[in-house]
Order: sequence, then structure tokens, then C-alpha cells
Amino acid sequence: MKVSETTVKLLADSGNLPDEVLCALLGTNEYDAELFSAADRVRREVYGDEVYIRGLIEFTNYCKNNCYYCGIRRDNKSAVRYRLDKEEILDCCREGYRLGFRTFVLQGGEDPFFSDMRICEIVSAIREEFPDCAITLSIGEKTKESYLAFFNAGANRYLLRHETAEAGHYSRLHPKDMSLEKRKRCLFDLKEIGYQVGSGFMVGSPGQTIENLLADLRFLQELQPDMIGIGPYITHAQTPFAKCESGSLELTLRMVSVLRLMFPYALIPSTTALGTIHPKGRELGLKAGANVVMPNLSPVRVRKLYELYENKICTGEEAAQCRGCLERRVESAGYHIVTAVGNVKKPHSADKI
Repeated sequence: MKVSETTVKLLADSGNLPDEVLCALLGTNEYDAELFSAADRVRREVYGDEVYIRGLIEFTNYCKNNCYYCGIRRDNKSAVRYRLDKEEILDCCREGYRLGFRTFVLQGGEDPFFSDMRICEIVSAIREEFPDCAITLSIGEKTKESYLAFFNAGANRYLLRHETAEAGHYSRLHPKDMSLEKRKRCLFDLKEIGYQVGSGFMVGSPGQTIENLLADLRFLQELQPDMIGIGPYITHAQTPFAKCESGSLELTLRMVSVLRLMFPYALIPSTTALGTIHPKGRELGLKAGANVVMPNLSPVRVRKLYELYENKICTGEEAAQCRGCLERRVESAGYHIVTAVGNVKKPHSADKI
């Protein structure tokens, strides 16, 4: 299927393309410049030059799962494990609030130690001390009852990447006790409860095809998430995929632009993984249509230990250093950071994730 500049314009104007045309566009770098330009124009039409900042707190690297691509997988016996307690998490929030953060993202492995009761206690404490802030959880697959309990405790946003929307590819990346059907059900449960939901996928994961990426886009069209987080797959030596190649900057940026054109109102992060595979990766992500950055508020002593992939950047910086560094980077790319929770600009959904 032949693609052209007209293909990019059609995608920008309509937000969609037929399967065959979309696959052809994803499979060529010939029109990347046009894609980046169109995506940046669309994000500026919707969000101007604002980039939203979210404070990430990686509070546990224990995980009961054994995903084949992940550095904190259960069977990685080399991982040095840690957990932050409630007071340590609150201290991270206090420092973040002082620095202007108004969204806290609690991310961790699926750690059985953090029961529903413990999570609810932590969320309730954050909500009580910081009533004007958004609380986002990213702690994996739970029952609908658990999600509802977290929501009632004060969490209002949840991030859960589907990772890949094609069942065969999902089974290549995960052990048999995990299923794509369950992952999708969790995402729809979250939406039904009333969370603002984020999903997403890895780009360049082992065995991934252009058709897999197409399936990801079609699933996201069905889900209509508030936030879409993607990043390049980056290999880790302590996984079964240790000898596999990492994903490419080029294809990841192309996917960011396509997502911006297909989902003009979505919040799309320029991820740490992008900055890990290229010194200017996060700036390039913003120029390709992303509009969220998520600096780390975790204590420096644990940052290197939350190693989903190797050579992760920003593990030695204090929270204030991360905040200042990212602000300078965002400004160098032609945008500016916004810390507020509000400023609704979406035709559906109550707020920004």
C-alpha cells in the first residue's frame, strides 16, 4: 500500500485510517517529519505549549509476576528488593508538593505485602493531607472490588498498560498464569468504576510486528483511555529476553505522533525510557506530540533498585534536581511545564490524568 503526505493529512483530519494504510504508514520512516509536524500542530491546538508534570513514587519493587521482559520479575534473584512504608511515601508527597507537584503517581510491582487495606490506608492519608491533589495508582491487576476500595479511599486515576493487544504476542511476553483477557477486563472495570484510566504498550518488544501495533491502536480506540503511555522496549540482562534487541527511537516517536493524531485529547507522556535510549529522547517525544513528563520523587537510595530495564536515567538525582532538569529540558524543546491539576480541555472525562 502506497502512502504519501496526503495519508498523514487524512490521519490528522479524520483521526483514523484503514488497516492496510495505517500499517503501511507505521512501516516506513519516509513521512516521519510530516507526522511529527502534524502531531505537534494538533497538540498545540488542544493543549497549547503546556506540558503536565506528574510526581512518580516507585514504592515497591517486589512483584509476584514473572513477565519475561521485566527486571523486577519474581525470578530475578539478583534484584535487591525494597518497600517504602506509609510515612516514607507521605514524605515523598510532601517534598513533591513543596516543589509544585499536584499529581502523585504511586507505582510498584504486584506486591502481596501491600494488601487492599494497606493501599487504602496510604491513599486515604495522602488524600487527607493533600486534598487538592490527584492520586494515581499503577499497581497492576486487581479485582474490581479492590479497585472500588481504592477509589473510595481517594484514588481517582489508574495506569495499567495492556503491553500488547494481540493474544499470541501477549503469551510470548508473559507466563501462562497471565492473560490478555484478564488485563483488558481490569481496564474496563476501572473505567466502569469511574477512574480516569491510562493504558499503553511497549514498542519493539520481542516478536512484535506492525500488525501487533495496529491491534494496539484498535484496542485503544475501543478503550478510549484518558492517558496513553508508550515507550521503547529496553532489554534487561536478568530476563529470558536478555539477548533481544531493544526497541528503536524512530518507531517509538512515530507511534507517539500517530497516537496524538488518533487521540488528540489524550495525555501522552514522553517517557524516561525514551530518555534512556537517546540523550534527547524526552525532548524528541514532546516534539512528536507528547505532553506529559513524570519526574521521580522516590528517595535516591531506592531509585536504582526499581529497574524494569537497564541503564535507567535520573537514578542519582534528588527530587528538586529532577524537577529542575526536566523543566529546562521542556523549555529547550519549546514548551513549558504546568503543575496544576485542573484546566480541563477534554471534551470527555473530567480532568487530566
